Amino acid sequence: MSTLHAPIAAPESQGFDARRLARIKPRMQAYVDSGHFSGITTALARRGHVVHFENCGVRDKASPAPFDSATIFRIYSMTKPVVSTALMTLFEEARFQLVEPVAKYLPAFAKVKVWSGDGQPLANPVRPILIRDLFTHTAGLTYNFLEDTPVSKMYLDSGILRDSGSSLESVVGEIARLPLAYQPGSRWHYSMSIDVLAHLIEILSGRPLQDFLKERIFSPLGMCDTGFSVPAENRSRVAAMYGHADIATHQFTEIVTSPIGAVDVSKTYPTGNTTTFARGGTGLFSTAADYLRFAQTLLNRGQLNGERIISPAIADLMHRNHLPPNLLPMSIATIALPGYGFGLGSRVLLDPAASAMPGSEGEFGWAGAANTYFWVDPKRELVGVFMTQHMISLELAQRDFQVLAYQAMTD
Repeated sequence: MSTLHAPIAAPESQGFDARRLARIKPRMQAYVDSGHFSGITTALARRGHVVHFENCGVRDKASPAPFDSATIFRIYSMTKPVVSTALMTLFEEARFQLVEPVAKYLPAFAKVKVWSGDGQPLANPVRPILIRDLFTHTAGLTYNFLEDTPVSKMYLDSGILRDSGSSLESVVGEIARLPLAYQPGSRWHYSMSIDVLAHLIEILSGRPLQDFLKERIFSPLGMCDTGFSVPAENRSRVAAMYGHADIATHQFTEIVTSPIGAVDVSKTYPTGNTTTFARGGTGLFSTAADYLRFAQTLLNRGQLNGERIISPAIADLMHRNHLPPNLLPMSIATIALPGYGFGLGSRVLLDPAASAMPGSEGEFGWAGAANTYFWVDPKRELVGVFMTQHMISLELAQRDFQVLAYQAMTD
């Protein structure tokens, strides 16, 4: 269905058992009562009808304001599917091809070298980085918080994620200056590749990223609370950050072994920088309601409420697995992703049994560092959104929510 009906529908009308669906709220509340999360928002829509939208906890432990539908979240890597979709609107205009070298449009990548080991000279790439490599995290780039390559420490030392005052163009220029961690196409490795694609949007469109996203995604879909900054009058709605150390300034082992508490991310993820802070792999603020609209649009193969942002054929192309078998299974640091492949900006479920989770083959979605998460199940016509603000949690709240969603379905 193309329409997302905001009022909560009777669960039975959309194939849910209301009593079983009611198991979600107390389980999420238990995570809040344990002190691990300050608050959680969960939302489910099926066949275009919202059947569950619940909040528990508070935006800030120092104040009584509760989590509600107006709460704004830093969604970190859930920025990636938005930016990937935006770039694919230019693909369907034949402005570029997935198999073209990125250096055709961003010449700095024509000179990129590959790390060969300590004391070894940098090597030449065996082939150019293709635009599709950036979508699928097979370009050889990395992230500052990863630890399985020395190049990640180079990213950390460069401050590539730390300086929110740098323009997207300068960030991408720094990425091109640093060596690749791996040969292009040789492995799946989570990375800042979507930031490069975000700058490609600017090059191809001739417009700032935030303006392009507003025109192509946010305005048509009515995502009025989504952007790279928050208006001053809405900043009280932003949920406080808790958890481990800031992912922008530390590596994984240090993050997960750091004490849990309040986390100041105002310098690396500012609410009020309206001039330079626009990224591709992180940076967006959004609400659960806004992101539910975006996810429903993906389920609808590119349209919502009569507004089409991308064609069905291109939406289908995005959400198919683009990885060859030799690059599977995927993992991020110590987090394994068995049963999944990767499409153009999102993971794609290939084998539900291997994933050890309920779901259908072809289900897709992604998550963010502050424990935001969404999934889209085309076969079951189901969309789920999970929002909290807790940096790098190893708790299983997201998985619990997904299990509780499927166990409540009656068809």
